[in-house]
Amino acid sequence: MALPEVVIVEGPVASSPALSGADVDALVVPLAPPAEGDSDPQPRAGTADAAARYGIDLSDLAERLHASGAAGDAHSIDLPRPAGSGVHLPWTGLPTRLVLVGVGAGEPADLRRAGAAVAKHSRGLRTVVTTTVAGSGPELVRAFVEGYLLGAYRHPTRATGTPAPAAAERLVLLGDHAAEAVESARSAAQATWTARELTVMPSDTKNPQWLADRAVALATQAGLEVEVLGPRELAAQGFGGILAVGAGSATPPRLVVVRYTPPADQPGPAPAHVVVVGKGITYDTGGISIKSREAMVPMKTDMAGAAVALTTVLGAAAAGVTHRVTALLPLAENAFGASSYRPSDVLRMYGGTTVEVTNTDAEGRLVLADALAYADRELEPDVLVDVATLTGAATLALGRTHGALFTPHDSLARALETAGERSGERLWRMPLVEEYRPSLDSDVADLRHVSAGLTGAGAIVAALFLRQFVGGRRWVHLDVAGPARASAAAHEVPEGATGFGTRLLLRWLAGPLDA
Repeated sequence: MALPEVVIVEGPVASSPALSGADVDALVVPLAPPAEGDSDPQPRAGTADAAARYGIDLSDLAERLHASGAAGDAHSIDLPRPAGSGVHLPWTGLPTRLVLVGVGAGEPADLRRAGAAVAKHSRGLRTVVTTTVAGSGPELVRAFVEGYLLGAYRHPTRATGTPAPAAAERLVLLGDHAAEAVESARSAAQATWTARELTVMPSDTKNPQWLADRAVALATQAGLEVEVLGPRELAAQGFGGILAVGAGSATPPRLVVVRYTPPADQPGPAPAHVVVVGKGITYDTGGISIKSREAMVPMKTDMAGAAVALTTVLGAAAAGVTHRVTALLPLAENAFGASSYRPSDVLRMYGGTTVEVTNTDAEGRLVLADALAYADRELEPDVLVDVATLTGAATLALGRTHGALFTPHDSLARALETAGERSGERLWRMPLVEEYRPSLDSDVADLRHVSAGLTGAGAIVAALFLRQFVGGRRWVHLDVAGPARASAAAHEVPEGATGFGTRLLLRWLAGPLDA
């Protein structure tokens, strides 16, 4: 799907010809909450000029609509058209729809919500014009445009094909705006749209081969290097975890490697090499440790981490980040069949570590372990990041609004937390509790992959298991099981697959990797 167009037109509302276009359907004006001791929402950039040009008391209109000015609170009104050719109304020749949108305290999160609200109030329109962030700094402009573009997304369906975006086709930003902020917002939103589209695809289409083919097509289109290891290569090189998890499926597993290398003549220090590994379970039945019916329903989204890893490298290339970025996508379907791996099996992972299996529904950490070990041994990363819908424990701990962040490196944690706050994809750092590590000891292998004798702390134990495969690398684990899926739409987040993680990683890659 194509994103709506975003255009900057300089000039004030009072005299701008941008409002007179035949395809302009609405003008959006911003409001803030009432000042202390007042009861009326406060006008913001361009609102007073709009009132003068339309000849309307917008304060009275806001009161009649019960507009609060709170972030994302939006109200539309369609002005009457003249009854005859000789009737001239103050707004003749201007858009007949006005949208009053609340911007709250004017923080980036508020503007992101405001942008999403504008998207929802402009469905079916051609062009909307707004002064919401006129004269604002780049961070606020980016937040508003991101909110609009993210709110414009709708999941594709088989019944209707690719739907039209849930917003006007064209957003005109009236006034002085930073063009680079708009471009950054478009790049991040496009990456998130792609992650959502991949994640929501039904699994009878989205098997490991299909997802590998899509990754090849997208990477090739972006001019990136891409390599796919099939079952023969995986077996020859010893990827025991990926092969075991995918053994019960009619479609064998894959490992996809996508590489972005920045131009060699860029100024500044030498770029770091960041490897992003994404869990790519295209469907998860739980295997022999089978899930309940209810728990199985959303499992087409269990490859959300792989979608984030792929769109991160695509977004990094589109934005021209200075760091070298490689995405690893270990792809498998955890099916139930005669050849499925079993509890009590002992697997030999990439690099030789043996793992005792005790629950085949903890398959994500096995495919990640193979990919992390491969990255450590073959790719020489400066920073190794994995992203996964890994544990229900992380969802129980943090709900649907925060991803769980695990790392022993304080500076990396701070930088990623900052990127999360700035992008609206928030993280909460969780501890790597050393006292829990012995619960992964095994009598028949180097490690168990699920703890023995330990109640709770499932997300922490999973992170401790993954840590065993990163060597001495600087490493971050993001468990996004909660925010990768939304049970209901809210502001810029759609119901279902959210694409959580792509924008925060792109923000992180665009700035210092350490804070």
